[in-house]
Amino acid sequence: MASFPPRVNEKEIVRSRTIGELLAPAAPFDKKCGRENWTVAFAPDGSYFAWSQGHRTVKLVPWSQCLQNFLLHGTKNVTNSSSLRLPRQNSDGGQKNKPREHIIDCGDIVWSLAFGSSVPEKQSRCVNIEWHRFRFGQDQLLLATGLNNGRIKIWDVYTGKLLLNLVDHTEVVRDLTFAPDGSLILVSASRDKTLRVWDLKDDGNMMKVLRGHQNWVYSCAFSPDSSMLCSVGASKAVFLWNMDKYTMIRKLEGHHHDVVACDFSPDGALLATASYDTRVYIWDPHDGDILMEFGHLFPPPTPIFAGGANDRWVRSVSFSHDGLHIASLADDKMVRFWRIDEDYPVQVAPLSNGLCCAFSTDGSVLAAGTHDGSVYFWATPRQVPSLQHLCRMSIRRVMPTQEVQELPVPSKLLEFLSYRI
Repeated sequence: MASFPPRVNEKEIVRSRTIGELLAPAAPFDKKCGRENWTVAFAPDGSYFAWSQGHRTVKLVPWSQCLQNFLLHGTKNVTNSSSLRLPRQNSDGGQKNKPREHIIDCGDIVWSLAFGSSVPEKQSRCVNIEWHRFRFGQDQLLLATGLNNGRIKIWDVYTGKLLLNLVDHTEVVRDLTFAPDGSLILVSASRDKTLRVWDLKDDGNMMKVLRGHQNWVYSCAFSPDSSMLCSVGASKAVFLWNMDKYTMIRKLEGHHHDVVACDFSPDGALLATASYDTRVYIWDPHDGDILMEFGHLFPPPTPIFAGGANDRWVRSVSFSHDGLHIASLADDKMVRFWRIDEDYPVQVAPLSNGLCCAFSTDGSVLAAGTHDGSVYFWATPRQVPSLQHLCRMSIRRVMPTQEVQELPVPSKLLEFLSYRI
C-alpha cells in the first residue's frame, strides 16, 4: 500500500474548466431540508442526464442538448428558465426514442437514481414463468428512483411513465445500481441494513436479499462483467458479493469510519471506496489488497484520530471511463481529480456543499450535485494513456489478478501487466 502527502501545493494544481451549471429553482419560503441533490446519473448510451432536483422531483434532460445550451448561452442555466427549456415529450408515439426533457414527481424525497438498458438475449433468471407483464425491447431505457419511504419506482425514460413500484425495503433506499450486462437486474442498498436483488425482466420480482451489514448500507456498485458487487456502509463496512451465487466473497478491512461510496474501474481490476475517514482507497478486489491511498487531510490523521475530521469527510468517488482517473468530492469545498499512479491531484475545482459526483459516459465531463439541488459540470483531465495502461486494461477485462499472476511469462512482464503501484 502507498500513502503519500502532497508534493505540491494544491493552489499550484491546474483548476478544472467549468462546463456549466444547472441551478435548481428556489421558492420564496422553500425549506432547506429536502432540497438535497443526493444523486446524479448518466444514461449508459450517453443520451440522458438525470438528477434529484430536491424534494420529490427528478429531472431528465437530453445530455447532448444540455451541452449545446451551455455552449450557446454560457455556463449558467436555471432549470426552470423558459428561454432555455428543452423540448418536452409529447404523446406522439413516433417520437418515442427522440430524447425529450421530463420532470418526474416521485411522490417522496429521492435518494438514489440509476439508469438501466435492456439486451433482448439476456433472459430473466426466473425460467419457469412464460408470461410477463412487460417485454423490454432492445431500445428500452429505464430509470430507477429510490425513495425516502423505502419504495423503488421504475420509469420509462422515453415517455416519463411509471412502469413498476417495488415495495419491500423498510427504510430509505440509499443507492441503486443496474447490472451492466443488459439483464435489467437491479440491486438496491438501504438503511434497513440489506441489499435486495430485483429482476425487472420478471416484472420486478425480488430474487434475493443480501444480508451481512450490521448498519446502514450507503452505496453499491457492480463490476463491469456483472459477476461481482461491492457494497459499503456504516461501521467501516466494505463487502464483496458473488452475484452468480449471491454469496459474500470477502470483507475488505482498512477504513476507519463509515464508507459512503464505491466504484469499479472499467476493466474490473480496481475498486475505489470513499470514507468519512478522509481517505479514498484503491483496492484490488480479487485479493483484497489496498494499492493506493488518496488522503484529503494533511498531515494524515494520527492513529488516535484515525476516523478523520468532520470538515474533510469524503462524500463521493467515481472512476473515469479511461480507467486512469478518479474524482473525489469532500466537505472541504473541493472536487479533486486523481491519476491512479500519482500521489497528488492533477486537477481541482471549488464546490461548496457537494454530495455526489459521476463521470459522463465518454468520461469528458464530471457532474456534481449539491445540498441546494443544483448540478455543476467540469471538463475532466485528458491525457494520452501509456502503453502499459492500455495493456493492463486489455488483459484485465478478461483475467482476474490470480490468473494474470499465473501466466507463463517472465516476471518483468508480469510486473508490467500488474496494478501493483
